[in-house]
Amino acid sequence: MSHPFADFYKGKRVVVTGHTGFQGGWVVAWLKLLGAQVCGYGLPPARRPNFFDAVLLDRGITSIFGDIRDRNSLANMFTEFQPEIVIHCAAQASPQSWDREPVDAFSTNVMGTVHILEEARLTNSVRAVVLVSSDLSSEHEARSPREDRERSADDLYGASLASAELARSAFNKSYFQKTNTAVATARAADAIGGGDWTEGHAIPDLVRAITSAGPVPAGSQSALRLWHVLEPVRAYLLLGQKLFECGQQCSGGWDFGPDDQGLISAAQLSKTFEKLWHVEEGASAPQKTPKHLLRLPKPRPDKAQAELGWSPVLSPDEALAWTVEWYRGFYADPSSTLKTTEDQLQRYIRITR
Repeated sequence: MSHPFADFYKGKRVVVTGHTGFQGGWVVAWLKLLGAQVCGYGLPPARRPNFFDAVLLDRGITSIFGDIRDRNSLANMFTEFQPEIVIHCAAQASPQSWDREPVDAFSTNVMGTVHILEEARLTNSVRAVVLVSSDLSSEHEARSPREDRERSADDLYGASLASAELARSAFNKSYFQKTNTAVATARAADAIGGGDWTEGHAIPDLVRAITSAGPVPAGSQSALRLWHVLEPVRAYLLLGQKLFECGQQCSGGWDFGPDDQGLISAAQLSKTFEKLWHVEEGASAPQKTPKHLLRLPKPRPDKAQAELGWSPVLSPDEALAWTVEWYRGFYADPSSTLKTTEDQLQRYIRITR
């Protein structure tokens, strides 16, 4: 099938870390359609169900279960696979991870990034490295600290992202500026889409409540931004191509996010989600809103629009409808999930062609 990335990614050797996770899984699914040679490197899926198993993601790729903090395992993978492009999606963003194991989560985000950068430095075949991040780090730095404010998981998460960004900048200045390897950070707001079962996130919590006939989170009036996971995934692929082709002039930080049209209250999200799922009105009772919903960084994608020609294409309504379509299909017939995923990819590609 023809699409914007077909000629570039076909046959390219691409490493995707965190391929067993939500965003990393969608990156791999798209790369498979493009005909890339993909090596996925990440921990085994942390929960069932999960996107990795649902779409048979390991078929047609090299899939390695490993920890990015395991330097020897990571080095062996780079040596054997000789990647040309690295898309680093392995990070600890789950609120529960930060609440329970802050040291492990911090080391994953910081030292995991350092290990990726070091192996890219030592592997001559690597031309482009995309470090996927949230832009919570910039928001974290901008807000004024309050002496009486309790330290939260978000504080530690933001600190880890800021530290990883400092590492990228230092590696770039020290090692990459005079090489053929270009490195960039893609900072993207949290996205929705099929296959995310992360605890404490708004959509997965709604899905679990509906499929278990339990109480649906009622939400609050706090604003959320809705955009589909394929929007940032397209950004990562586009950025990887530009880094490969243009080198250092595209290195640095890039912001990707939805516009204000994606704003919706948590309460309205619950109501709309149930309606799209065809849940009977009054069939579920509201429960307390989870502490962690969707992160709400202020999007600043002007640079991406001007220099990469990137902007979101799905409306918030479409993003939510596609998400419900994916989950409803999965729970109705799990064997149909691969087809649903490929159908959504092809529909999205036609829109962005």
